[in-house]
Amino acid sequence: MKSYQLAMGGGVDDLKTEEHAVPRPQTSEVLVRMRAAALNYRDLLLATGRYPRTQQASIVPLSDGAGEVVEVGPAVTRFRTGDRVAGIFMQSWLSGVMRDGDGDSALGGSRDGVLCEYRVFDEQGLVAIPAHLSFEEAATLPCAAVTAWHALFARKPLTLGQQVLILGTGGVAAFAMQLARAAGATAIVTSSSDDKLARMREFGASHGINYRATLEFSREVRRLTGGMGVDHVIETGGGGTLLQSIAATRRGGQIHLIGVIAPGAIDPIHILLASVGVQGIEVGSREMFEALNQSLALHRIHPIISRVFEFNEAQAAYRYFERAEHIGKVVIQIA
Repeated sequence: MKSYQLAMGGGVDDLKTEEHAVPRPQTSEVLVRMRAAALNYRDLLLATGRYPRTQQASIVPLSDGAGEVVEVGPAVTRFRTGDRVAGIFMQSWLSGVMRDGDGDSALGGSRDGVLCEYRVFDEQGLVAIPAHLSFEEAATLPCAAVTAWHALFARKPLTLGQQVLILGTGGVAAFAMQLARAAGATAIVTSSSDDKLARMREFGASHGINYRATLEFSREVRRLTGGMGVDHVIETGGGGTLLQSIAATRRGGQIHLIGVIAPGAIDPIHILLASVGVQGIEVGSREMFEALNQSLALHRIHPIISRVFEFNEAQAAYRYFERAEHIGKVVIQIA
């Protein structure tokens, strides 16, 4: 079998294929023939040595992938041959609150990822994928979709008629917009590209704000919400945009801090005076993934995929992702 190997911090040019024997599942393990994998911003950070949580010198990259079960260990009860599955992001976080050690079980970082033709998983580290999704679509779910679900529904659930501000048009943002619309909420999206905003409106966003043309985008958010502010913010920028997100949020609203693309710092007095909640979101548990899948199936939601690359085009997929021209997800076929 072939698998990709990435030297941590070596850059995309160091992404190479290697040949290995197909692994065999042990007692409670499942062998999955990987069919597709998807990129996240974290994968760029890992490739360029900017991701803080890793202990390995090199890894099989990418956390997000889907495939079919081809062999199971003798004690496996959750899956059987032929099942369509995806791996969970943190292999040890099954339910409840994330524990300190769960981050060490993350695929494509602390553990080898899914950019390979075959991979063995513990049966507890997999979920069944919705029947209406292709392997390429299902491969987009483990990180971005679960993160969006965690933010909007796991703690202080979004409800009918509420309003959500979503920063950006990447994977988490696209899923947040789709999930918000399915819940009957208003989705307001920001981007520096009018073309991307137009596409997001085609996909279901209610409003789009170009943050380069409207530097204080919180003022426009307040106008669009009748002065009230939004109930939830999907904050993918970080310190550089957080102050605007606070100003755009109603009292008692919730800001879900997901990304750190725009570094910066703010005085915490702004959070206090605004009476908003700010919580960090680090993907989610298997339980959240399974709840997400039920919603996707119920509403027949199809992930937004910008482009699909072949297995031998992995470097090109990274380069395309790095240019940030996409909306939603970038996928690599492994079939």
